[in-house]
Amino acid sequence: MGVTGLKVRKLTELAMLTAVALILFVVELQIPNPFPIPGVKLGLANIITVYAVYHYRVREVFLLVVARILLGSFFGGGMMTLMYSMAGGLFCLVGMLLLKRFLSEKYIWICSVLGAIFHNIGQMTVACMVAGWGILFYLPFLLISGCLAGGFTGVCAQLILRRTSLEKQTRHLD
Repeated sequence: MGVTGLKVRKLTELAMLTAVALILFVVELQIPNPFPIPGVKLGLANIITVYAVYHYRVREVFLLVVARILLGSFFGGGMMTLMYSMAGGLFCLVGMLLLKRFLSEKYIWICSVLGAIFHNIGQMTVACMVAGWGILFYLPFLLISGCLAGGFTGVCAQLILRRTSLEKQTRHLD
C-alpha cells in the first residue's frame, strides 16, 4: 500500500471513530439521567477518545475530539453545550495525552478515570465564568460521578483493546 493509501486508510479510520463517538453521544442523550445531579452522564464517547489517545497522533485525536464536540453540540445542544463540552473535552484530552506518557495501554482505564476528572475541571472552569464561584459546591459530586463514569468507559476501552488485539493476532495466524 502506497503513502496515499495509508493516508486514506487513516482518514477513513478517524472518520469512523468520529462517527461512532458521535453516535454514542447522541444515544446517551436519549438515556434519562437516573441521578438528581444535572449533567451527570456516562460519557460513552470517551471510550473512543481514550482508545484514540493510545492509537493515533495528537493532532489526529485533537481533530476527532473537536469534530465530535462540534457535531454533538449541533445535534444535541446549543452554544452552552458547545462551551461546556469543548472545555471539558479539551481539558480531558490534554490530561490523557500527558498521562499516556506515564501509563501504558495496559492501564488505559486509569487514564480514562483521570481524563474524567480533567473533563469535570474543564466544565467547572466554564461554569465559574458563567455562574460565579459559588457553583464550585457542585465539584465534589461531579468528581465522584466522573470517576465512576471514567472507570466504566475505561474498562470498556480496555475490553475493546483486548478484542482488537486478539483479532490482529488471529489475522496474523491465517
